[in-house]
Amino acid sequence: MSTSTSSGRSKHSARVIQQTTVDAKLHADFEKSGESFDYSSSVHVSSTAEVVNRDPPRSDKVTTTYLHHIQKCKLIQPFGCLLAIDEKTFRVIAYSENAAEMLTAVNQTVPPVGESPVIGIGTDVRTVFSGPSVNALFKALKFGEVSLLNPILVHCKTSGKPFYAIIHRVTGSLIIDFEPVMPNEAPTTASGSLQSYKYAGKAIARLQSLPSGSIERLCDTMVQEVFELTGYDRVMAYKFHDDDHGEVVAEITKPGLEPYLGLHYPATDLPQAARFLFMKNKVRMICDSRAKSVKVVQDKKLKFDLTFCGSTLRAAHSCHLQYMKNMTSIASLVMAVVINDADEDCENSSPQKRKRLWGLVVCHHTSPRFIPFPLRYACEFLAQVFATHVNKELELEKRILEKNILRTQTLLCDLLMRDVPFGIVSQSPNIMDLVKCDGASLLYKNKVYRMGVSPTGSQIHDIVSWLYEYHMDSTGLSTDSLCDAGYPGALALPDVCGMASVRITEKDILFWFRCGTASEVRWGGAKHEKGETDDGKRMHPRSSFKAFLEVVKNRSFPWKEFELDAIHSLQLILRNALKENEAAGLNYTKVIQDGFYELKLDGMQELQSVTSEMVRLIETASVPILAVDVDGLINGWNTKIAELTGLTVEEAIGRHILTLVEDSSVDTVQKMLNLAMQGKEEIGVRFEIKAYGSKKETGPITIVVNACSSMDVNGNVVGVCCIAHDITYQKTITDKFTRIEADYNAVVHSPNPLIPPIFGTDEFGCCSEWNQAMTDLSGLSREQVIGKMLLGEVFGTCGACCRLSNQETYINISIVLNKAMISQEAEKISFGFYAKSEKYVDCVLCASKRVDSEGTVTGIFCFLQLPSRDLEQAIHFQRLNEQIADKRLKTLAYVRRQVKNPLSGIIFSRKMMEETELGDEQKELLHTSALCQQQLNKVLDDTDLDGIVDGYMELEMAEFTLQQILGASMSQVMTKSKEMGIQMMNNIAEDTSFEKLYGDSVRLQQVLAEFLSLSVSCTPPGGILIIAASLTENRLERLAQLVNLELRITHTGDGVPEELLRQMFGSISDATEEGISLVISRNLLKIMDGDVQYLRETERSSFIINVELTSAGTKKT
Repeated sequence: MSTSTSSGRSKHSARVIQQTTVDAKLHADFEKSGESFDYSSSVHVSSTAEVVNRDPPRSDKVTTTYLHHIQKCKLIQPFGCLLAIDEKTFRVIAYSENAAEMLTAVNQTVPPVGESPVIGIGTDVRTVFSGPSVNALFKALKFGEVSLLNPILVHCKTSGKPFYAIIHRVTGSLIIDFEPVMPNEAPTTASGSLQSYKYAGKAIARLQSLPSGSIERLCDTMVQEVFELTGYDRVMAYKFHDDDHGEVVAEITKPGLEPYLGLHYPATDLPQAARFLFMKNKVRMICDSRAKSVKVVQDKKLKFDLTFCGSTLRAAHSCHLQYMKNMTSIASLVMAVVINDADEDCENSSPQKRKRLWGLVVCHHTSPRFIPFPLRYACEFLAQVFATHVNKELELEKRILEKNILRTQTLLCDLLMRDVPFGIVSQSPNIMDLVKCDGASLLYKNKVYRMGVSPTGSQIHDIVSWLYEYHMDSTGLSTDSLCDAGYPGALALPDVCGMASVRITEKDILFWFRCGTASEVRWGGAKHEKGETDDGKRMHPRSSFKAFLEVVKNRSFPWKEFELDAIHSLQLILRNALKENEAAGLNYTKVIQDGFYELKLDGMQELQSVTSEMVRLIETASVPILAVDVDGLINGWNTKIAELTGLTVEEAIGRHILTLVEDSSVDTVQKMLNLAMQGKEEIGVRFEIKAYGSKKETGPITIVVNACSSMDVNGNVVGVCCIAHDITYQKTITDKFTRIEADYNAVVHSPNPLIPPIFGTDEFGCCSEWNQAMTDLSGLSREQVIGKMLLGEVFGTCGACCRLSNQETYINISIVLNKAMISQEAEKISFGFYAKSEKYVDCVLCASKRVDSEGTVTGIFCFLQLPSRDLEQAIHFQRLNEQIADKRLKTLAYVRRQVKNPLSGIIFSRKMMEETELGDEQKELLHTSALCQQQLNKVLDDTDLDGIVDGYMELEMAEFTLQQILGASMSQVMTKSKEMGIQMMNNIAEDTSFEKLYGDSVRLQQVLAEFLSLSVSCTPPGGILIIAASLTENRLERLAQLVNLELRITHTGDGVPEELLRQMFGSISDATEEGISLVISRNLLKIMDGDVQYLRETERSSFIINVELTSAGTKKT
């Protein structure tokens, strides 16, 4: 990590710690002052304290209390309720006080009998929800990253109300937020949570279609799309600056609302603790700021306080609510914009890059407003897409700035070559073009050269004196406030607040100056009407703006790290240029002559001394060195080459060099020697030398040598000296890599039909692999795709090499590839694309990450699994069957539609008859007819049989008596029973028949009619069919007065065929047309917490039906 990056990050960490203390003090002042709280004064005092005390603040009691209040606040908003459960026992360890009312209260249309079930500490959460809902919750709770499954649709057991369960884990427990599903909303199940992305499809497409190069256009588009998507009165995009203060950079409002565009506000307006929470919980909704918060009750036996920071229901703090009230805002929705940290070092960054909060997208509404969780889910996804584009724009902006700085530095260097150092202040471009500033100055040889908005000459000298006194050890200083830095004359400077300075010599200095931030801020929302003023004491955007101007009165925009890097680079360039300039004025000739006469050598004695030193250096050198004479005999062999080869100096001296090298290297060495003897020296000659002694087992040594010709005093070549570099280990690794690479290429790029189509990407998403099988399949050669972006250029919906059928396929492959980058296991999906020939390829894509030897992810590897011929034929037959099934569905839809028309006529005729004078018996017959018509309507509306089979169909609860549904069920088999002479007997007691029950009467009637019809069919002519029933109280559920109803349908004869019974207890896929009705009937009973059995006895058999209902009292008629 670079020094500037590390310094910038440490400064930011210190500022965060300091700002947290300021936030805590401000919050404490508000809690203490209440309505008399003076906002502008508190902000100003806090900022002043921040300036005075530059040391990191200690964690005092005020700060600790504030942070505890932020993390452990036990209040939630009343639009939902909350349960915290123990992860092992599934019992409640904390609950909101409105949980019992929301989750267990029975619909008011049903007369309340007894008390509703109470939710409290220790309640088993499984008793609160219906069977299918409990199953869905349990399935989700076993999932590692449970939040990925949000929302989970659940229904309460007593009320039947639907809720979205939003789950997240905290230490040892699970926090579940329950948000009601609105009556006009189509519920989204957990498995369909990705469907919520469709809400944001238009907005995402709009963002992706924007040309790059304008972050302002991007922000304007984002607020426009969010405005249309959510329907709030005001949508703003906030951006956080480097010093953590904020600015409204884009805004859209409904007519009549005052604009806040251009508003800046101090860092205290969004506390550091709140920013941290936005990094964790990226979407925050306040439905009604005026609504009273609900308390969360926690088990007193817990050893620690639960944290509700991740809850979607977390209540807002009083300070923020007051701010909203002053804005006349009742509801809000906030989305965090989280991007990659620009200070992250690219070379050492991990795959999981450091993130930072760039800003917020904030929505306000002047009346209460509730946004369902699926739409908020879509908003979060949209904010992520927006953040990705912001990241790209910032990177592009930074590259452009760095490129401009580099160009300016180059031009400045060119000017310096002609005129040092005045060229950078007297010509164009000059030092003011290097970084953004309002003025600059050069102090050179005690003379001041001023440009732009700069202090006077005397003031410059005064600043220099201050620098020498307080910053003597530093070669430069940068500050956004000379006043804060301690310069005593700061307030007397004309408009100058910030300064960057560097020393180019001991007494020569370069300066850059910036004016105050307030002079650069232009707020389009300022009030200009006569007599209308802002109240600076109230917490309000306008008073925030005024407070911000007060805070930055003597402060400029801070110097960015890359700007300081550019300044320091120029400092080094100037130092070198001035040194060279000074050196050019010296009389080098005199210096050389003086040195020559002072150098006295004593002939051969000095030469011998030098030679001895050279020999010693060669012998002890850390690199292998050998030498030969004109005959090729070894006359030099240092210690290092002796260690490498295992051949001692005594053994090597006098041997011919060609006898010491491998046979494969003889020609190479001979050629090198011949050229060296002619005075032609070669470098980088590679050959292998034999190993001896203990080194023999490891094989020959591979070395790379530079050959130097040795000459006598007359210039004649008398030998060759070879300075070598041992590359044996590198050669071994290279050979191994070459073999592996060859094997890899032989396998991957083999035309063998057994090798599947393979392609891959590097860590940046560019296509880096495309084998022959992939070329044959797609019609695209390797050269056509390598280097292109896999998503968008190779595979895409428009203009791509391999066209995808729709955007959903594109999103699916994007998700799989992203999951593969972080997953330990391969990801698989069904995949398809159009080849170059426009032939559609249907396959399975398997993606896994590629890692290097250190475990760093270097890309993705993808395999395509194509169907075999047998499978293709099977798929063909499957599609034919699907076509047949489709025709049958259309036929069924036609029949269903045609049946409803005459049914409507029958219903109309019945209602007309009800308006005439009828006897009691006739009225009873009409009521039975009405019940049968309800059952028929219900069956005709059953389009989702999976909901019944899988157990997630919701029941329609109503009050009824057993006598009513039994009469309707028996009427459906009366005609057939009379034709067969079957005697039907009702042995149900009168009090049981007229017991008022609560449940889904139509579904129970449907089940009874099915089993009665089958019993009649299996009863021989002249046989007997008996119906009996009993009700028993469920003592475990006294509060809800649950009862178990048992119905027995007994008939004479051999009974129901075994094959039909097997189908009834099997799956719907194995059932015949006759058996489907039995499977459906049994599953309906299971949804009603019941079941059915079939008992065979001598000469008779019985259906035994059990179902759990709620008793609503007894009524005799």
